[in-house]
Amino acid sequence: MHKRMIKFAAAALALCLTFPTARAVNTNQNGEMMIRVGLASTSTHVPTGELEAAHLQNEYGAGYRFGYYDSNLNFVELARTGRDVEKAAVLKTENLYYGKSSTLNKYTYSTSISSDILVGCVHIQLPGNYGSYAEAAAVAAGYDNGFVAWIDGRYQVRVGAYSTGADARAAQSALGGIGSVVGTSAYGMSVVETGTSRVLFQYDNGASGALAILPDVTGAEEVQTWFSGFKYRGGFQYQRRTGGNLTVVNVLSLENYINGVVCYEMGRDWSLEALKTQAVCARTYVLKNLGKHESNGFDICPSDSCQVYHGMGSDRTDWGPSETSKRAVAETAGMVVKYNGKLAEVFYVSSFGGASEDAKNIWGTDTISEYPYLRGVVDPYEADLDSVNTMSPWTVNYTAAQLTQQLQSQGMGKGTSVSSLELTYSQLGNVLQVVVHWANGQSNTIGVDKIRSRFNVRSIRFTVNGVGSSGSGTPDTPGNSSEVYINGSAISGVLNEKYAISSSGAVSKVAEKPYVITGTGSISAIDSGNKPNNTTGTQPGSGIVTVSGSTYTFNGGGWGHQVGMSQFGANAMARRGFTYDQIVTFYFPGVQVIHY
Repeated sequence: MHKRMIKFAAAALALCLTFPTARAVNTNQNGEMMIRVGLASTSTHVPTGELEAAHLQNEYGAGYRFGYYDSNLNFVELARTGRDVEKAAVLKTENLYYGKSSTLNKYTYSTSISSDILVGCVHIQLPGNYGSYAEAAAVAAGYDNGFVAWIDGRYQVRVGAYSTGADARAAQSALGGIGSVVGTSAYGMSVVETGTSRVLFQYDNGASGALAILPDVTGAEEVQTWFSGFKYRGGFQYQRRTGGNLTVVNVLSLENYINGVVCYEMGRDWSLEALKTQAVCARTYVLKNLGKHESNGFDICPSDSCQVYHGMGSDRTDWGPSETSKRAVAETAGMVVKYNGKLAEVFYVSSFGGASEDAKNIWGTDTISEYPYLRGVVDPYEADLDSVNTMSPWTVNYTAAQLTQQLQSQGMGKGTSVSSLELTYSQLGNVLQVVVHWANGQSNTIGVDKIRSRFNVRSIRFTVNGVGSSGSGTPDTPGNSSEVYINGSAISGVLNEKYAISSSGAVSKVAEKPYVITGTGSISAIDSGNKPNNTTGTQPGSGIVTVSGSTYTFNGGGWGHQVGMSQFGANAMARRGFTYDQIVTFYFPGVQVIHY
């Protein structure tokens, strides 16, 4: 298996005690649910900032269509190129030169580049408006450097792209003085054939205008387009939201988006049922969070603040969707997680180290009545994969002096030293609070939201100097057939016989080889393959402990915010034979996995 650092989602929501309300789903004329993903933006959750020029290159198909997306995200065509155009670039309408950028280390268009290839922002506009693109294109073809422009909802014909009004007027004179010299507003955009000053199309519809581009004019089925080092399905939307550089958005169908998430949020060649679980959770998350970044002009970001998304991959053969991950998406198409008929709030992390935590203890969420499925669960499965999970278990060592320096660098305990740590554990064995006692008698209380950053640890599941507290958050391995486990917790085997009660109220004796029936109706035998086992990481109990000494060794497991589903745990469960719906309902008790 290719080892990678698994990203965790929902970091932004982890800062909140309430959850956002999603906008309505856009369904286009083909019945596809459409998603808008920010690829370049001023948002801090988008790795690429706004651009002076945004480049596209066809991977399959040929040519481009230009237009806009309507309110239901249907593409409305305004213009198109011939099949010979493979590379195109969208430019803000300022004087931009084509060449190699020293800061970006690539060829692009920029105001900071000096070269002989200029796309200027001053043009000669011919008189009148035109009723169709074909009519305008026929006129434009009669002039060197003529092109069609869509300005405030009308087709126009423009000639040339000059850097100054003087140059444009000289060219106008050479044409017999026809037309007028014009520019665009601060929201204008020009599409050019990459590496040239040839304008293919110009768009300016004011502050609300957003240019859309769909690759291919041939009807190829497997259309993918290169943008900023990755290949994407669907179309692209461009907007100068504040009259400056370009925001870039990928507009595509829900299922194509999920294909671009699953393989990055989870190992692309992990077990099929684990990848199905990830697909269902990713689909639920995006539908629940549509419009999360509406203020930036898109629904969802491409980073781990939302869900990691890189489209169909790059030029690396081990990157992007695999046959297994694509199969997982296809076989769960439309399947989501619901609770009481509504989309559930689903969160996932790399691993727990033995148990998740009640979201009430992490974010203050109401897990009694509103979100009971976000209560913590003991996870006896993920330890199966500790040998390949490079992030768990883990150890962080400090001397007393180093720990003092670590905490003082964050504004605590000035002019003194650490005397002891007082740790409060939840019933599931996760650290919810640490009180640092200093040698001068003062103390600092570190809440659950700051524990990982303050101590530079990967999770809140750890012991210090091997000291836990009474009790245990992990079930023991069953020793004989008289032991029964429910949700990973041992039930005393004092009864000689066990009985099952069906949903209809019928009572029957449990057979010699009993079976488990989940909330979704799936059935699996209770055998050695599905028994919980001791995890290899340190397993603290519940309560309060105090630790002191000349050294402080943090032994823990897991990586992430400790709420929801463990990705390594899901993979381990899949390897044991659990199905994706069983995995989902294990981590989110009481939910239903159904079609959207």
